[in-house]
Amino acid sequence: MDLTMRRILILTAVSLISGCSPRKIAIENLGTALGDAISKGGTTYSRDDDPELIKEAGPAALKTIEALIDESPKHPGLLLTATSGFTQYAFAYVQCEADYVESQDLARATELRARARALYRRAMGYGLRGIESRQPGFGEKLRTNADSSLAPMRKADVPFLFWTGNAWGALISLSTTDADAMADLPLVAAIMRRALELDEGFSAGSIHDFFIAYEGGLPAAAGGSAQRARHHFARAQELGRGQRAAPLIAFAETVLLAEQNRSEFERILQEALTVDINANPDHRLANLIAQKRGRWLLGRMNELFVE
Repeated sequence: MDLTMRRILILTAVSLISGCSPRKIAIENLGTALGDAISKGGTTYSRDDDPELIKEAGPAALKTIEALIDESPKHPGLLLTATSGFTQYAFAYVQCEADYVESQDLARATELRARARALYRRAMGYGLRGIESRQPGFGEKLRTNADSSLAPMRKADVPFLFWTGNAWGALISLSTTDADAMADLPLVAAIMRRALELDEGFSAGSIHDFFIAYEGGLPAAAGGSAQRARHHFARAQELGRGQRAAPLIAFAETVLLAEQNRSEFERILQEALTVDINANPDHRLANLIAQKRGRWLLGRMNELFVE
């Protein structure tokens, strides 16, 4: 744990025993520090090399953040932490786990996906609250005129746009039989496009990961484009300097699988497994989680490809 975070946590612990004013100040300080860390693309959690440790620690940490939000309901740093935290936990430890167990236990997979939807919905709610704290009426305006509602956003708003869009998009991906949820997909795309316009390099090009899946996962008749997905993949690789496994996994799992390009699918996944998890410490945990998914996909090649 870095020195700044340790000091903040000590201050928080002391304040919870003290009177109301120091407690409030400590919560505000903690929220600001957490939000700043996420905005810059790295936290103590994201640098960890033990995904199982984070899995066990995650629920308590997230509930602590929610308790702090109860004390300071509009604090942007706390809301951003909740948005990113619930989104990442839901994907890494709930949605992916549903995929991993489905072939052996369909009932368990169905249960996990329902839980993932609930967690994504919670993350999205915190994200929209955070954006509303900066842009009152955003949610209503977004549904009326997406471009107009997003126009006032600035680079400082990108972390909220990124995590809210990812949570919302993931929720939709698990709600394909829900017509109302699917109807919101263009709104999510608009949010992520605005984030991309404002800060293409955010989190080493991670916004492009969304568009790899979005363009590569939609059929052409629904507006998807393998060509555009390839462009986003190239930009993600360039901005991330080849130090992130996630764009490789996303590209293989959408574009190459849809094209039934087995040899390239295998090559790209093998490349993902060679990404040095220590080259960019801020993405160490994400790389480990992506590489686990890559190994799972490689193990399913005979199921995924028709000879």
